[in-house]
Amino acid sequence: MTYVVIENCIKCKYMDCVEVCPVDCFYEGDNMLVIHPDECIDCGVCEPECPAEAIKPDTESGLEKWLKLNADMAKSWPNITVSRQPPADAKEFDGKPDKFEKYFSAEPGEGD
Repeated sequence: MTYVVIENCIKCKYMDCVEVCPVDCFYEGDNMLVIHPDECIDCGVCEPECPAEAIKPDTESGLEKWLKLNADMAKSWPNITVSRQPPADAKEFDGKPDKFEKYFSAEPGEGD
């Protein structure tokens, strides 16, 4: 099992999860984070840290799309281990529907 970052991270990109991860398995895109499924040790410490509730265990149903996206993007996005400030408008996007279709960016973020 692994944890997976889902749609609500898009344009919120809170990074509270990054600093608690003991194996540094988060990767940064332009407007969201992902978890590398081969690096995640299933400790679960990241899930309660996410203010947007955008981290779920891959055992929940309907997350196949997100598990694939996390795995694919982790291959090309830079690793991130240090928390930074979220976007200024993060709260405005928290909970908005259809963020993937409207806002997802495959561009890499800054990383460490």
